[in-house]
Amino acid sequence: MKFLNVFILVFVIMTKSHADNKQPTVLVSILARNKAHTLPYFLSNFEALNYPKDRMALWIRSDHNVDNSLDILRQWISSVKNKYHSIDTEFIEGLTQYSNEYGPAHWTSERFQHIINLRESALNFARKIWADYLFTIDCDVFLVNPDTLNYLVSKNYTVVAPMLRSDSLYSNFWYGMTDDYYYQRTDEYTPVLYRENLGCFAVPMVHTCVLIDLRRLESDSLTYVPSKVENFDGPNDDIITFAISANRSDITLNICNELKFGYLMLPLEQNDELSLDYDQLTNIKLEVLNEMNTLYVNDLLKKFVRDVPKKDMLGFDKIFMINLLRRPERRKRMNACFDEIGIQVDILDAVDGKALNESFLEKLKFMPEFSDPYHKRPMKLGEIGCFLSHLNIWREIVAENYQTTLVLEDDIRFEPFFRHKVQNVMAEVRKLPDWDLVYFGRKRLQESEEPWVEGTNFLVHAGYSYWTLGYVLSFKGAKKLLEADPLTRLVPVDEYLPILFDKHPQESWKGHYPRRDLVAFSAAPLLIYPTHYTGEKGYISDTEDSVIVPEILRSTREDL
Repeated sequence: MKFLNVFILVFVIMTKSHADNKQPTVLVSILARNKAHTLPYFLSNFEALNYPKDRMALWIRSDHNVDNSLDILRQWISSVKNKYHSIDTEFIEGLTQYSNEYGPAHWTSERFQHIINLRESALNFARKIWADYLFTIDCDVFLVNPDTLNYLVSKNYTVVAPMLRSDSLYSNFWYGMTDDYYYQRTDEYTPVLYRENLGCFAVPMVHTCVLIDLRRLESDSLTYVPSKVENFDGPNDDIITFAISANRSDITLNICNELKFGYLMLPLEQNDELSLDYDQLTNIKLEVLNEMNTLYVNDLLKKFVRDVPKKDMLGFDKIFMINLLRRPERRKRMNACFDEIGIQVDILDAVDGKALNESFLEKLKFMPEFSDPYHKRPMKLGEIGCFLSHLNIWREIVAENYQTTLVLEDDIRFEPFFRHKVQNVMAEVRKLPDWDLVYFGRKRLQESEEPWVEGTNFLVHAGYSYWTLGYVLSFKGAKKLLEADPLTRLVPVDEYLPILFDKHPQESWKGHYPRRDLVAFSAAPLLIYPTHYTGEKGYISDTEDSVIVPEILRSTREDL
């Protein structure tokens, strides 16, 4: 016990001593070119980092802009100049492109050299002012976790980076490098990207958002300039040179994914226009919305945010979204998604299974032999409410003579470039001689191959599928769904649809519906996925989280 008391006393003293120390000093290097669309979000989230600002100095460079990046930077700097220890800037106006540059994403040799020089200048400046750390961060990074910098400092690595997510498999690290120093995909990459393996991992490359501990003697070997690396045999590239200088000096480059830190955008390809970057920003904002948040922008910079697109119906006669009134958080998130995508959507108040009373349920007739294939149970009240919600839409389609209708549920995420992909899929659908339903989102249940629809690039013949996340329905398809009279032999809606397009494996169930001529296809790849899967944090199912239909009601109606 005496030893324990001494240990606790020592721990308390050490903790207090550490708490009394000032945080290490950090120089932050920021390079901006044609980033007026990302700067309001980048700067807002950067400023929200809870690292002491008086321990941070900023080194900002911007040139060759064709947008108002400099205006945004100047206004923001003016608003924070008294918060940070110092701000060193160099802005070049009048030059909009490099010689021989044919677009904003074209990397000429002159541009590569300029970036190399800038990054090396920032590194040398940090050394000159005796900064403890250099934090280099690009303007298409959005650090939504305010503890990011504190976390990186606490890891005590010479070089460390927070793992950032994009709207694809792209991230700010490599897990493999070829013999000639280019990217190599490895089996270890995706488990780290998807946070199946958690921790900090030594990798051959980190970039875009990196913290360097300049207090370490070995950090003197780090450089972005190829000529400073002995026997350099790689390309004239800033991040590759930095990685080679680290690897040859036995300095580990570490990527950490223990926390969710933020997002980054994909770099443009050489022939891309800035408009593609605008679309990619929309993709990132939708990714953030999947976490039930919006990408933060402060009041000062809101005026610089690009306007959301004017809304339309993407060529459909109507777009519906089904939402329970007791799920206002989902409605709010989906409306924000619709704003970003630019689609006009009518919200249908869902039928709440919890509100269904016995007198209503007595009007229904259930399929006698139905049992959930996975849970071996009868229907739940939530499943009835879900079916009735879709049924109400089918009725309106027929009543209003809508020829093509998009139906969405409220727990979905949209694939990147959703608008463009919908237009591609529907261009093929409209060329088909006959169609009733096209899945945009579903759970494929059969292992057998689904054949491509002849003459198409984005459509397959739909097999047995679950989920009604999103689908397109024709007027004719809605009529077929109604004329089958489903309330007299009720099953869940995602069992009903495969029965009617004759792909359900339960032959006895299909026997209740002798007319099974619904013509069903699916987008391939899919355009819509669930926001959460079963077992994930944040997963909620209003169909599964409801009670089973009372047996007395099932047996009474099934015997009629």
